[in-house]
Amino acid sequence: MNPLTLSTLKSLTLRRYARTRRVSSYDKTGGNADFRQIPAGETATLADISGAGCITHIWFTVACKDRDYLRKTLLKMYWDNEPEPSVYVPLGDFFGLGHGIAQSFVSAPLATVAPAELDGKRGGNMAMNCYWQMPFAERAVIQVVNECDVPIDAFYFYIDYEEYDTLPEDALRFHAQYRQEYPTRGIKGELARQGLDIGLFWQEPNIDGKENYVILEAEGAGHYVGCVLSVHNIDPILEGLTWWGEGDDMFFIDGEELSSLNGTGSEDYFCHAWGMHNHAYPYAGTSIWEHDPRYPGRHKCTSYRFHIQDPVVFTKSLKVTIEHGHANLQNNDYSSVAFWYQTEPHKPHPHMPGKWERCARPDTSR
Repeated sequence: MNPLTLSTLKSLTLRRYARTRRVSSYDKTGGNADFRQIPAGETATLADISGAGCITHIWFTVACKDRDYLRKTLLKMYWDNEPEPSVYVPLGDFFGLGHGIAQSFVSAPLATVAPAELDGKRGGNMAMNCYWQMPFAERAVIQVVNECDVPIDAFYFYIDYEEYDTLPEDALRFHAQYRQEYPTRGIKGELARQGLDIGLFWQEPNIDGKENYVILEAEGAGHYVGCVLSVHNIDPILEGLTWWGEGDDMFFIDGEELSSLNGTGSEDYFCHAWGMHNHAYPYAGTSIWEHDPRYPGRHKCTSYRFHIQDPVVFTKSLKVTIEHGHANLQNNDYSSVAFWYQTEPHKPHPHMPGKWERCARPDTSR
């Protein structure tokens, strides 16, 4: 039987041919110092696993005095002795949260829990959980890079996995990639400075998507399983702020010149309608809501869409994009993490912006 049996309620009735294993930060002396300390500027290897297997669950929590630790700390994962990581992302964004903000939310593959007094705070403490399945045939290495200005005083972790005799040859490898554009470049410049309302341009065409924000460019065969998109709405129009959600998603599969999957608006791609709402569902929703009444003037949003039931399949390449405002009219800060499975080797990740470049700018006011 394939050891990568799907973990569903029904499949729990079937015998699993695997050995359950864990790597954690537990105190090997038997005491209660169940954490790792990571000095500023250093890389810590959390797990180095030999043989075939599949990571089934990751749990982290971090104590760090740097308020931007969720953006300045990087997560890297390598499969089967590859020279470059398959996962290379800021810590908070990987777990579904942008802008360096700690928040509680739950989805099918990702869930976070923040104490009430820290919920919604930049740099707050929280628990981070990941249930993406991550198979490997020979070796798995998970590392954390501390680019904070201070040490990470305590990094607690569980990495749960199954150990197999062999891995099926058709098992794809898990990947995650970070991108950002601060800010996007509206095709007509900053509308507010020209005294123009975005409503004047609803019929502006965008057929080819060449100026869209790029979420992912992949080469190989596999399937895209979703993204986390963070937007800081900084483009003011007249009395208020424009809203980023009229941007359409466009997917270019296997070298298409024109996208074959075309959306009708950002909120629609994230499975909401008539705006992004303060709801987190298993496969789509909002983890950080831009209109949270507890935090007036924030204008920062993080939304997610996971294609677990409807993965986007590609055989040669895939380019996933979204407009930044209708027809790319708006100048806003965009950042994202794409999640996908594919054959190796993978296309190199884009350049990782420096730690200060990754940090969100201060909130604007209406």
